[in-house]
Amino acid sequence: MDMNKIAVFRMTTGKMGWLAERQRVLSQNVANSDTPKYQPQDLKAVDFRRMVQKSEGMNIAKTHHSHMSLGSESQKYQVEKSKDSYETAPDGNAVILEQQLIKAAKTTADYELMTSLYRKHVGMFKIALGRGQGQ
Repeated sequence: MDMNKIAVFRMTTGKMGWLAERQRVLSQNVANSDTPKYQPQDLKAVDFRRMVQKSEGMNIAKTHHSHMSLGSESQKYQVEKSKDSYETAPDGNAVILEQQLIKAAKTTADYELMTSLYRKHVGMFKIALGRGQGQ
């Protein structure tokens, strides 16, 4: 069964992919917090409801031949300069570590929420198929 055909799995998988990419961008900001003239970046927000309605679905990178395929294999997100930077160091660096760490913590919490939702929906499918808890 292709789980990508079910909207709730498409939405959670898409959001998890976006959150993982955002975490990568935020970690680059933290890593460059001492780089002169570095401007922090963030991902452009995505309307996941509209994305689910598209026929193409989400794409996930398959990094090993034994991994399951959940669709075609790549999704690009738009990276943009962070607009909420309100301080700039004398060397031109605009990264505020506290701000980046707050964003990273929120991203982690959102990712954990998506994995929990995904797990709950898989559990409901197992129960519906008679393979759930107590069977």
